[in-house]
Amino acid sequence: MDQPVERTVEASALFAGGDDSVSTDVRLSIKDGLIVSIETPTSVTGGARRFILPSPINAHDHARPTASSFGAIGQPLETWILRTVLGTPPDPYLQAAVSLARSARSGCAAVMVHYTRPSGRKPIVDEAAEIARAAKDVGVRLAFALSVRDQNPLVYGDAEPLLASLAQSDRDVLERLFVHKPPTPRAYIGLIEEIAARIAGPMVDVQLGPAGVQWCSLPLLEAIAAHSASSGRRIHMHLLETVYQRAWADQAFPQGIVRRLDEIGLLTNRLTLAHCVHARPDELDLIASRGVRIVTNASSNLHLHSGVGPIASAYQRGGAIAVGIDGLALDEDDDIIREMRLVHLMHGGTGFKRTWSSAEFYSHIIASGRRVTGAPGAGRLEIGAAADFIVVDLDRLDRDAILPVDPLDLLFARGNMSHVAETVVAGRSIMKDGAVIGVDLPALEAELRQLYRAQVPRHADFQDTWRRSEQVFGRWFQQQCGCGC
Repeated sequence: MDQPVERTVEASALFAGGDDSVSTDVRLSIKDGLIVSIETPTSVTGGARRFILPSPINAHDHARPTASSFGAIGQPLETWILRTVLGTPPDPYLQAAVSLARSARSGCAAVMVHYTRPSGRKPIVDEAAEIARAAKDVGVRLAFALSVRDQNPLVYGDAEPLLASLAQSDRDVLERLFVHKPPTPRAYIGLIEEIAARIAGPMVDVQLGPAGVQWCSLPLLEAIAAHSASSGRRIHMHLLETVYQRAWADQAFPQGIVRRLDEIGLLTNRLTLAHCVHARPDELDLIASRGVRIVTNASSNLHLHSGVGPIASAYQRGGAIAVGIDGLALDEDDDIIREMRLVHLMHGGTGFKRTWSSAEFYSHIIASGRRVTGAPGAGRLEIGAAADFIVVDLDRLDRDAILPVDPLDLLFARGNMSHVAETVVAGRSIMKDGAVIGVDLPALEAELRQLYRAQVPRHADFQDTWRRSEQVFGRWFQQQCGCGC
């Protein structure tokens, strides 16, 4: 991406973030990836109206471009996650490039990739390098956490009774695909440091990635907490996404799962927790008091029938909230603008009581998202800050132009990625007028589809097994929950 590092952008409106109101008629100058001046001349050059604001952050994702195309529709996470083995990356670079480019198209400056399903086609360090290469080609900042689990590969507990109820051929398929010897804590941490030595840099933050408490033993979590404390490396983990995970946690940790995580040193300002849909008030208080961030993934939670998380409550308790797409946006298009709107509408208050204003919400989730991903600063557009911003087509957004309307309020009323005219990251334009500059997204999508179709026969035995065993898994989880869920 050989583009000039010096540039001036004019706009009829700008929201810098924080407590600032929307400014009008602004000229923003960039040099070497930083904002060097923000001027407010009496007028800007005529023509299309433009609105500049800090770039959104996709604070929780898996670099997974599609799920529904594999038939993973309308299922709870516990069976959905097994079904999505059909979406194992046929090519790690292609899959990551498509996912990251879609995020860039919707305005994202940074993306957290919690990598849960490697392709297995090459050593994982090489695969991580391919994902970093995709991020570089697209132009986004990347946070990368290799997911790890060392227990409960099929269900939350002893899977032997369930497996024993299946035909031996079905059992063999499931064990081949999902039951593997896990790494030791020491081996996993060594692998993370090897990945960091290979790909970490100003645009790439490598993190520790425990998959979730139901999938990670206490010794593994303790080792990760200790390494984070000694190295300063961030941690990214799922927590209490579903009712079944809540039931498991209450059985396994009757004294309280969040309290136990705090006791082992995991709850610090280096930790980010995805979902927390079923976190309780006292747990939200503890999470907030430790400076832990929660990433909410509203569309994913709706798709998977996981529930609606206590996001307003977490925010009102002083918690830090960010927004993620989780590879499952409402329309499976990775539209971060629509996702932010959905969170704003779902949790913004009832009647005359408001949780936040549009400006408060936008500023908060951008600042939290940058802390999640390791991106520099809090996202405010000010002199000396990273030049990470989007340019919104205000003529399209304010299509009626009847009365003056706050453009930020209008964005939350009806905005989506089609209104983003340009995405700028570290001073470079990475998307303009719907086209990602560093890669040919339509061509990559077409190539990836062909590879997905070509690998379908590889999983024919799983598709046969799944038709016979899906209901068995469903019954197991419903019995484990004990609440008729």
